[in-house]
Amino acid sequence: MKHLLPALSFALATMMSLAARAAEPVKIDIQVDKPGPVIARQIYGQFAEHLGAGIYGGLWVGLDAKTPNVRGWRSDVVGALKALKVPVLRWPGGCFADEYHWRDGIGPQGQRPPRVNTSWGGVIEPNAVGTHEFMDLAEQLGTEVYINANLGSGTVQEMAEWLEYLTAEGDTALARQRRANGREQPWKVQYWGIGNESWGCGGHMKPTYYADLYKHWSTFAKAPRGNRPKLVASGGQELELNWVETLSAEIKQRMDAVTHHQYSLPTRDWKKKGSAVAFPESEWISTLAVPQVIDGYLAKHREILDRNDPAKKLAIYFDEWGSWYDPEPGTDPGFLVQRNTLRDAVLAALHFHVFHRHAERVKMANIAQMVNVLQALVITDKERMVLTPTYHSFAMHLPFMDATSLPVQLAGVPNYSLGQHSIPALSASAAKGANGKLLLSLTNTNPNQDLPLQLAVGGKGVRAVSGQLLTAAAMDAENRFDAPERVKPQPFQAQAKDGRLALTLPAKSVLVVEVQP
Repeated sequence: MKHLLPALSFALATMMSLAARAAEPVKIDIQVDKPGPVIARQIYGQFAEHLGAGIYGGLWVGLDAKTPNVRGWRSDVVGALKALKVPVLRWPGGCFADEYHWRDGIGPQGQRPPRVNTSWGGVIEPNAVGTHEFMDLAEQLGTEVYINANLGSGTVQEMAEWLEYLTAEGDTALARQRRANGREQPWKVQYWGIGNESWGCGGHMKPTYYADLYKHWSTFAKAPRGNRPKLVASGGQELELNWVETLSAEIKQRMDAVTHHQYSLPTRDWKKKGSAVAFPESEWISTLAVPQVIDGYLAKHREILDRNDPAKKLAIYFDEWGSWYDPEPGTDPGFLVQRNTLRDAVLAALHFHVFHRHAERVKMANIAQMVNVLQALVITDKERMVLTPTYHSFAMHLPFMDATSLPVQLAGVPNYSLGQHSIPALSASAAKGANGKLLLSLTNTNPNQDLPLQLAVGGKGVRAVSGQLLTAAAMDAENRFDAPERVKPQPFQAQAKDGRLALTLPAKSVLVVEVQP
């Protein structure tokens, strides 16, 4: 037995050393003397497509509905979205945009032609929601609009006339038609997309071919002075760099931004993406690993743009992002119905951190999608409505809109590892809010271990922090109609002791606080 004592002592000492190291706090230092670019409020943008119940039922109930509404838009959902101060809303797609013909959606609703939505489920598109209805929704929300024109199956004339219909000030035929349909004054159109996913559902094009089309179409995207939208080119997806390379090199006129799309699939397999609930921890970490990948290729995008656009006139619009799981059993697969859990709230916060880090070029991002579709913020069922964990993640980050980004120095961050994936257990983003307050957003990606933290500002101590914490007992905790507040932000405060502010960030959590130096 004696010969085992040295080995046991060594093992015990090793375990005690590891435990001590595990208990050492991660040091966070906000570098207030090194302000970065402003975080565009449009990074917190939304996306509403004619897809499943994303528009009909979820947002639009019609003028004669018993559900409380304002001119057809349901009051409870609009009220919840107004609370988020939605900065920009993208419409009508998505893949639907490249089969949408705007004239189908104007005039008396009873006379509008029904069409088949061939992109999503093969259902009838009644065209009850068209230009006037969408612009009314935007005005109710107080949001900017981002309209995707139909490059895939439309014509350049159709696109040009839609923009004129929206913005014409004088006594033109299209302005007269708009007035006859009930809108006297032109609308303000902030963003105009020429095509969507032109590499795929928008036409299966090569970037060089699309670049020529874009130059042609953008020539005729005309609007009056003072109401000319920013023009947006359809870019690539996932790890592709050839789209941003080609478009930024070949298009030298009338292009304000290039889009990029990336979804978070737990399995990376489009045929079997993974479940939205009751998932293993391996699919928790694989999903949360995607923003780290996005961070890497956004850096490569910026390198390309810095080379081809040294004046930094071109922006990146990350106008489709979010989780994509297997559809909810019993629902139409074409409606992209999925449940929303704590995992999605953490995923959203990680995306925000990435977009903040690349705020110099990333000037817009639009989660897919706003209501009832994919990583939705709001879920409805007939007259019922529930706010998802993702909704709360957005609400907690409202102070970051138009804030000035600040670098954060981290020391001692452990990795959270499982299987083939390894990601930092802590992600952080800091900023000086438009109101002058110092902001800090933190996520603990590890679902099993709390993180001890020690906070400083410019190497000096912090007096206190206060804000909101979002977490839950289970990785797949969700808000349901019978339990709508299961995942909800809770007040959080911490005070300095002996000149140091130490706090514990719970496992699988999002924390947003104001920092008092």
